[in-house]
Amino acid sequence: MIDTEDAQGRLRNRHPIAVVDIGSNSVRLVIYEGLVRAPSMLFNEKVQCGLGRGIAETGNMNEDAVSNALGALRRFRALAGQAKVEKLVILATAAAREAGNGPAFIEEAERILGQGITVLSGREEALYSAYGVQSAFRDIDGVMGDLGGGSLEIVDMKGDDIGDGMTLPIGVIRLSERAGGDLEKAALIARDDLKTAGFLKHGKGRNFYAVGGTWRNLAKLHMASTGYPLHVTHHYEMDAPGSVGFLTKVGRNNVEKLPGIDDVSRSRRSLLPYGAIVLAELIRAMKPAKVIFSSAGVREGYLYGLLDDKTRKRDALIEASEELSVLRSRSPRHARELAAWTGRAFKAFGIDETEDEARYREAACRLADISWRAHPDYRGDQALNVIAYGSFTQVDHPGRAYIALANYFRHDGLKSGTFAPEIRKITSDRIWERSRYLGAFFRVAYLFSAAMPGVIGDIVWREKDGGAIELVLPRRLAELYGNRPLGRINQLSKTVSREINLVVER
Repeated sequence: MIDTEDAQGRLRNRHPIAVVDIGSNSVRLVIYEGLVRAPSMLFNEKVQCGLGRGIAETGNMNEDAVSNALGALRRFRALAGQAKVEKLVILATAAAREAGNGPAFIEEAERILGQGITVLSGREEALYSAYGVQSAFRDIDGVMGDLGGGSLEIVDMKGDDIGDGMTLPIGVIRLSERAGGDLEKAALIARDDLKTAGFLKHGKGRNFYAVGGTWRNLAKLHMASTGYPLHVTHHYEMDAPGSVGFLTKVGRNNVEKLPGIDDVSRSRRSLLPYGAIVLAELIRAMKPAKVIFSSAGVREGYLYGLLDDKTRKRDALIEASEELSVLRSRSPRHARELAAWTGRAFKAFGIDETEDEARYREAACRLADISWRAHPDYRGDQALNVIAYGSFTQVDHPGRAYIALANYFRHDGLKSGTFAPEIRKITSDRIWERSRYLGAFFRVAYLFSAAMPGVIGDIVWREKDGGAIELVLPRRLAELYGNRPLGRINQLSKTVSREINLVVER
């Protein structure tokens, strides 16, 4: 009998770390597998407590909200113990730092949790939210905005540099109370408060990175309204000027009639108009080219801040792909060899790559064997779905499509398209073509290697006079020559429009 304690669903030598986030709208526990560059969630639970409700009017957190939050913290403490969490980080934001009864709440919460709580200042909250965006994107250029229940943190960012920032009291709960439930008044309040953020004028034509649950739910509604095929909120992009009409519609409280509203929790729906109002006013004040949504925020940013500089500089996409390869492929070493082999193949065939396209190809190679346990008829669909909807960062949606499609084609064939046409809608002709190229190379490589290491590194490409290319088998692999690989090479030849011959080294 198999010993289940040796289960490989988790990586070895990882020490769970958890973050409790005491926000103005919700209290959340997230347990991560470890403190690494691309942390995976072991457990995630949120309780809508509404600690921020009533502060604008009374100056204090509501007693029922406080009671609900303390109850959630008792449960979270027990869950963290069950998961054998070695480090527990507890963060509190706007409601706890601003309410008159905030200190008493924090004192009781610390007693329940058995440790101190870090009450973030507005500046610290903005910094860690910016770190979260840094952890999840490449080539950052624009303004990050983290919309919570009590406040909005905005920070100018470019690359690794974090510039001007500030906190504004226009979180969705706070704004609704300041406006007395009047949506038109809420727009005026948001507009006036945003005028104090002078650095927004430097964001014209750049990106706005939207952080926070309310905004991610707006992204879901926008996807539904446009028929967007890839329902992943991280790195979902909206044309900023073109989205104002949609945001205005949501800001008029027409949410119950919107496509996709069933995917939004009822406790969140009443806040959507205020989130839409703030985002619309930000677009008017900043005039960004795009709104890009982020799944990473203050929690991920805090953990990112605990990493050393060397670890921070690692590629989160490649790290996550490597981990999934270790967990699910027959040989992670073979996956790494495949990345090197396809890199040489692209060069031999003159297939140029941007820096990001090379990263996507490398990630695709690491993920090329993750569905081998599935039934052969469904390996392509499984690979495509795991990759397209995986919790990857530092990759945009066309990049996800490239990685997913290459592996779909690797299993289902280059002519197959049962699911591919939907994903095709978000890819350029260039990405589509390169995913087919890569899938074709995969289909050749696996017939020689059988997914085992130490083989394909010795199979080389050699260009001949007249433009033909030879794939050269070393003599030790001569018995791998056969009709099946010849058929795959013929398919590759047609795909890349080059003559290819399979030869055995003399």
